[in-house]
Amino acid sequence: MRIRVNEIFDGARIILCLSFLIYASWSDYKTREVSNVVWAVLAPSAFALTSLQFFLFTPELLGIYALSFVITSVLSLALFYAGAFGGADAKALMCLSLALPSYPTHLLQQPYGFVSPLFPITVFTNAVLLASLSVFYALLRNLLWKSRNEKGFFEGFEKESVGRKILTLLCGYKVKITELEKVEHLYPLEDVYVNETEESRRKLLVFPKDEERKDILERLLKAKDEGKLGNEVWATPGLPMLIFITAGLIVALAYGDIVWILLGSILK
Repeated sequence: MRIRVNEIFDGARIILCLSFLIYASWSDYKTREVSNVVWAVLAPSAFALTSLQFFLFTPELLGIYALSFVITSVLSLALFYAGAFGGADAKALMCLSLALPSYPTHLLQQPYGFVSPLFPITVFTNAVLLASLSVFYALLRNLLWKSRNEKGFFEGFEKESVGRKILTLLCGYKVKITELEKVEHLYPLEDVYVNETEESRRKLLVFPKDEERKDILERLLKAKDEGKLGNEVWATPGLPMLIFITAGLIVALAYGDIVWILLGSILK
């Protein structure tokens, strides 16, 4: 009976988390926004279910529960303030740590791959790896652009470091300024500023932030109108990261940590 009840709790927490994440992923894809109502409902529901299960059946896991939430929250907030994560992405991971702080072993067998004792970390690493596959899309677009243009990728950026140029090639591609102006989920990977000698200079951006997009776009449009800039600029798509977090959760439940599986295959 005890095992059966634990299985029901595990199943309820998985269904709850996946249901809200799938809806949030759809919203993120359609509008690049997710209503705070999603997290306002998911967080207390997840906390209530997990706390009740752990308190009644496995009180020794309450310490892991607290640790999972604290570490996941610190990581999520750090990524958010660094500009690498959106607000909804950070909230999704924190809610995940409330719903599934550890792998639901009562309902599911331990997967083939390694799973971190702090389950949200496994989901996070899976999501990052899946999102990194977008690099191939950016590289393909850049190769196609180069095949149609004789000029170099980084004309006007001669003083930028090789590292920044490589990151730009991997994360972004050239778009017309008019497209950048129309498509809200495209973010400029370059900016224009005036140096000490009153000359306009272009610089590459590493982590474009949503709140800075409007100001940067205005500077780029002004530089174009003044003839200081061509028709195309570097930009990066705002990835619907929630889709990758949801996929990372599904993969983690079925297979475990993709990174460890790949490393294990390589080191065999």
